[in-house]
Amino acid sequence: MAANDAAPDSAQPPWNDEALHPRLLRTVLGCYPTGVAIVTTRTADGRPVGLTINSFASLSLEPPLVLWSLVNRSPSLQAFRDCAHFTISVLGCEQEALARHFANPAVLDKFAGTAITEAPEGVPAIAGAAATLVCASDHHRETGDHHLLVGRVLRVARSETAPLVFHGGRFTGLAA
Repeated sequence: MAANDAAPDSAQPPWNDEALHPRLLRTVLGCYPTGVAIVTTRTADGRPVGLTINSFASLSLEPPLVLWSLVNRSPSLQAFRDCAHFTISVLGCEQEALARHFANPAVLDKFAGTAITEAPEGVPAIAGAAATLVCASDHHRETGDHHLLVGRVLRVARSETAPLVFHGGRFTGLAA
């Protein structure tokens, strides 16, 4: 029997032949659990800027690079494109409210009442995070409807806190 004549495999997924709508793609991508982080920097005039992301990944160990993405219409895009440094604070499982706070565009001062620490590079980091990476901006590139931002990791910190996870459109934690 030729490969094309193979018997139907019950493990074969039912491929969707519909047009690839953003809602369908979002639902499918929601099957992949991600960590939740808050990325922060300062504008040229010293104002802190931060937002919740789940589009963060390791890119390289040598040199140590990470990447994350930001939608092109974000009011924070210029601050992150122009910054020299930023931090990525990987949130702990007890920090869901903070993730929601920094994700809410209606919150004008996201740092009001938020416990932060200051990295030696002068950028804020979220206190109590499961892990924090301080990065020098390496490069960025517009790709599709997002900007990919790459940072060279300068220093890290971590705690024993379990990470917050986003899966299927909601926050969750990891089972032990």
